[in-house]
Amino acid sequence: MAQNKPVTLVITHSLLPEQGEKYEQWLGKIMPVAAEFPGHLGANVIRPAEGQNLWSVIIRFDTLEHLYAWTQSDTRNALVQEIAPLLAEGDKTEVHTEAAFWFTPPAAHVRPPKRWKQFLLTLLVIFPSTNLVPSLTGLLLPGLKGTLLLHFINDACVVALVVWLWMPIVTRLFAGWLKKA
Repeated sequence: MAQNKPVTLVITHSLLPEQGEKYEQWLGKIMPVAAEFPGHLGANVIRPAEGQNLWSVIIRFDTLEHLYAWTQSDTRNALVQEIAPLLAEGDKTEVHTEAAFWFTPPAAHVRPPKRWKQFLLTLLVIFPSTNLVPSLTGLLLPGLKGTLLLHFINDACVVALVVWLWMPIVTRLFAGWLKKA
């Protein structure tokens, strides 16, 4: 049965010391190649914090089949073999089919943030959004005041802001705090 939902591939590479520059060059080579594969929706690179060597590459595809076509391709396998000597722990991949995984750690041996920290960051983005959006939509769409349609528009705007704008920014800004025990 076909999987017709977008999927995310999270790749983690722990580099040997002093290999960041060579790895960046390799990323410059592999990213455009991946982008040419059918169903490719985009990619992000999360560089390590100072003094660390763990890189995360997040690639999105429109279907699970397209993602597997890329991960199982001879092209990707050859490029991963090329970078293998720089990797301390090999090529680690995870497939996520969920819409969002803001607080999922990049590797299995990493603990997720404490629930109270997740709560505070989520509240940090939800509270202002749920107060700001209705004010703006009320001004822009006064004829819809008090209607279910305006309520739906408000909710859709808040969810979109949280998923695509605020949470990626906030989790990046607070990454160090989230990781602390």
